[in-house]
Amino acid sequence: MEQLGVGAALVDGELVAGDVALDGGRVHQVGVPVSGGHGLAVPGFVDLQVNGFAGVDFLDPGADGYGRAADALLTTGVTAYQPTFICSPESTYRSALAAAAAAQRSVPAPRLLGVHLEGPFLSPAFPGAHDPAHIIPPDHALAERLCAGGPVTYMTLAPEQPGALELVSHLVRQGITVALGHCDAGAETAHAAFDRGARAVTHLHNAQRRWRARDPGVAGVALTRRDVVVQAIVDGIHLARETTLAAFSAARGRFALVTDAIEAAGLPSGTYRLGDREVEVADGAVRLADGTLAGSVLTMDVAVRNLVDLGIPIVEAVEAATRVPAGLVGRPELGTLRPGTPADIVVLDDDLRVVRTLVDGVVRGAA
Repeated sequence: MEQLGVGAALVDGELVAGDVALDGGRVHQVGVPVSGGHGLAVPGFVDLQVNGFAGVDFLDPGADGYGRAADALLTTGVTAYQPTFICSPESTYRSALAAAAAAQRSVPAPRLLGVHLEGPFLSPAFPGAHDPAHIIPPDHALAERLCAGGPVTYMTLAPEQPGALELVSHLVRQGITVALGHCDAGAETAHAAFDRGARAVTHLHNAQRRWRARDPGVAGVALTRRDVVVQAIVDGIHLARETTLAAFSAARGRFALVTDAIEAAGLPSGTYRLGDREVEVADGAVRLADGTLAGSVLTMDVAVRNLVDLGIPIVEAVEAATRVPAGLVGRPELGTLRPGTPADIVVLDDDLRVVRTLVDGVVRGAA
């Protein structure tokens, strides 16, 4: 039996005073009497959209890339994540999926939950940073090949494309989480996709049909449906503070943080790559040459602090990085410190900065 030495823990939406005891890589007890405990124990952060990190692009990670990115992710409190692949040729997907499968077996922490395919079945009307040359209409045979080629757990697609609604149904039957994004869908089509089992919207208000008074699009639908998780990049660049607060208020309890981080996360400003695209990092923003935002250099710990700085209570800000994303991908045990659950834990100081990160009760990252 081992104790963390913290003063409190976040457990199922409540701050519980006392220490946390661990046993066999699992949470054994919370609220353990402690004298002089320091820090707050929270569930490990779950990032469902990470293109790369610390100089590693997950589409072409190299021999030791996943290990290097993993070490850096742990220092930001991430204990579970989905490497995310932007629109690419099938041959690129094949090699990237094989690398992800190998990393899932060989890199113990953070937990590689599976791959998020952000495309290739998006809308050419809202490509964002994706190369339009790699955006294609829904192709069931290609989807089958991609899902067979590696641990695909999540896909973002545009539901208004021909055959997309049928693909949503098929993917959901296969146990894959479907999100809507990079799309030009009207409200009726968005409702149809969610009715078929799509469960989230990818980076709300970015690279999707704009919300208008009589044409709310996918964003308006997502914000009003209680069965849909709203994901947002809270870096102060992708969304105005008022937009973030309005979305959080509308989607309270189903608002999830994502970073959409690229290989430049954790590194200085300069020129980097996102897949096969060259991007420039300056003043905290990542952009293509034409000024289009192209992912971010946000980290999950900073995203949590950003929510708190906007006035969101600590408990709810942390749950947006833990309980909500973990539940979305069917891993609720990773989003709580309830006794009996895996000891995937982040210890935060009074400024909500990461002190240490544990996966299965083992310290894997520290400040």
